[in-house]
Amino acid sequence: MGDNDAVLETRDARGVVTLTMNRPANFNALSEEMLDALQQALDRLAADQSLRAVVVAAAGKAFCPGHNLKEMISRPSLEYYRQLFAQCSRVMLSILKLPVPVIARVHGIATAAGCQLVAQCDLAVAAQEAKFAVSGINYGLFCSTPSVPLLRNVPPKQAMEMLVTGEFISAQQAVERGLVNRVVPAGELDAEIEKLVASILAKPRAALAMGKELFYRQRELGIEAAYQLANETMAVNMMNECALEGFTAFAEKRDPAWKA
Repeated sequence: MGDNDAVLETRDARGVVTLTMNRPANFNALSEEMLDALQQALDRLAADQSLRAVVVAAAGKAFCPGHNLKEMISRPSLEYYRQLFAQCSRVMLSILKLPVPVIARVHGIATAAGCQLVAQCDLAVAAQEAKFAVSGINYGLFCSTPSVPLLRNVPPKQAMEMLVTGEFISAQQAVERGLVNRVVPAGELDAEIEKLVASILAKPRAALAMGKELFYRQRELGIEAAYQLANETMAVNMMNECALEGFTAFAEKRDPAWKA
């Protein structure tokens, strides 16, 4: 768990890990401490072959309000800000590179880099009370780094409106725009996430890992290069024992018996 309890890590017998941001007093702001704790956890999980899925959750009233503004203005130097935003981007890229699906459990507000965190997770389930904003512009700071995954989730006009106004959108608007997958009453949040987790666990880890890597790599390519990469990924996937078992099971009219 690292040196502190800024991020609580729990694991069930299935290989599902929940990372709970645990600084409710400052609404789980992405302070240097929080970013370091998240990075340590993600680095450990990246090497864990028994890992099947990750849920990113938060304690207290809010999910995450973004960076700790008091901490940011206490050290006004270009070098410090470069270091801070690079630290945050490394956390985001570590989520992208994790070989299993990562699900955001959003029970409260998610703003600025907190909204970025939701956008960067592979999947997201929100409570009806959750609200989302990229609100840095209200303080004179355009949410540039949050715009990176936001624009890869939300249509450009919708993303730009959020970025230039800093205004909140509701959980219902978030699901309509593609920022989250599902919206449910707060009391049903865990049950809804469990539905996604159960579906993921029913699939072979190797195929999901190959697929997740391909999904994000091909998005950044032109269409011809994307097809070439996808062709190769599918060919390798077909040679993997999980696909051979899946297709054999289909031919034999039985359920596949995957090892993982």
